[in-house]
Amino acid sequence: MNAIVKKLERIHSAIPEFCTSHWLLRIPLALLFIQMGLMKLPIDPAEADSYGLSVLVWWFVALGEFGSGLGLIAGGLFNTKKVASWIGDTLTRFSGFTIGCITTGVIWIGEPESFLDVILYDNLHVFMWVGGLFFALRGNRA
Repeated sequence: MNAIVKKLERIHSAIPEFCTSHWLLRIPLALLFIQMGLMKLPIDPAEADSYGLSVLVWWFVALGEFGSGLGLIAGGLFNTKKVASWIGDTLTRFSGFTIGCITTGVIWIGEPESFLDVILYDNLHVFMWVGGLFFALRGNRA
């Protein structure tokens, strides 16, 4: 049994660390939010009204989606030795928080019957919410 454990430890230590794997989550989430924000431009009061939202809220949602997507990418790019690390980290965290807030609002407006309905049937919004929460909590330490 000890030989198996040592063999598994050697295999594990031989696997290289991919320290930039956060980009595999960061890029699709950012592109999704940039796309969603761009789809709302130019701001149309009729579209806002169709969701039961004011134009001001719709404006914040559109620019928040677009800005959080750009911020998520920029926050990752600012994670270099040339720029103070707290700038990129703060931008990533703020973008993740914004993504979480906007997605919470989208789920809330959908008026699901239960929390279980959201978890089981609203996979895209759950992915966006969890992705935003991940970057809000971890920042560039992901």
